Amino acid sequence: MAAENQAAVTPMCKELREQFERDGYLVIRGALNESEVHHYEQALDRVYAEQARAGRLSPEGSMHKLSAVASCPETVGLIDHPNTFPLVWSVLGWNVHIYHSHLDVHPPIRVEKPYRFEWHQDGGRQNRELESDPRPRLSVKIAYWLSDVSETGRGNFKVVPGSHVRNWIDGPPRRDVRWPEPEGAVEVCAAPGDAVFFDRRLWHTRTDNYSDITRKGIFFAYSHRWSYGRDENDELLDSAACARFNPVQRQLLGARLASAGQVPGDHQWGHYPQTTPLHVFLKANDLLDPAYPPLKP
Repeated sequence: MAAENQAAVTPMCKELREQFERDGYLVIRGALNESEVHHYEQALDRVYAEQARAGRLSPEGSMHKLSAVASCPETVGLIDHPNTFPLVWSVLGWNVHIYHSHLDVHPPIRVEKPYRFEWHQDGGRQNRELESDPRPRLSVKIAYWLSDVSETGRGNFKVVPGSHVRNWIDGPPRRDVRWPEPEGAVEVCAAPGDAVFFDRRLWHTRTDNYSDITRKGIFFAYSHRWSYGRDENDELLDSAACARFNPVQRQLLGARLASAGQVPGDHQWGHYPQTTPLHVFLKANDLLDPAYPPLKP
């Protein structure tokens, strides 16, 4: 896939925003077409085969590979995809980057795994150290599905709709103690090419895959550029591949954007919108919105 600038010009509509604020997630049906699904699945399969040869899979044969684009540059077209990326900047604004991403492959499990309570909110220590109730959103995530999870029991993403405004849910004293599922929990069903956009605070888990289908997905988490990133992209940003990425993609991958006379740290804080590619793009397309703080001109 060509790494052309495909940043879309259609912001999140009022109805989708209301649904997102109510439920904490959206399912984007057909975000990727059949050709795109084939392209990204082939790229994911290549990385999986490399990890298998290197002996880096889990005992069950699964892969959870961090820094998605650094690990698989072919996936760069997903990070500003026109069918999903507008949701990101509509919610977080223009001063964003991808702070965390991963490539996931989970083959069918043939022997039942020991019970483990895996319900969580994304963000790690954020959920211990921030004091407000509810805690701030801080980040959003997009999951692209490349396998058929249109039925339950295939390692589906499981969520509690509306739980993004709850700091806590009932849980066991230890993760290995069996515990009832949270009230209202649902498995999200999705076809290949569908995407799920969700608030990091949404209580969610990955279910075990006891089906005959290998679960495949690619995940990108976006936050503001003043937050610390987990992805390791330094080598990627110095590579020939990065030279082919568009300016918005380089911003999202953490490129240093400060030019002569600009302080790098201040640039990440958003003090230089005129040299921040996403701000330039949104301004040129009249997509800044004085009524919404993250998109104020």
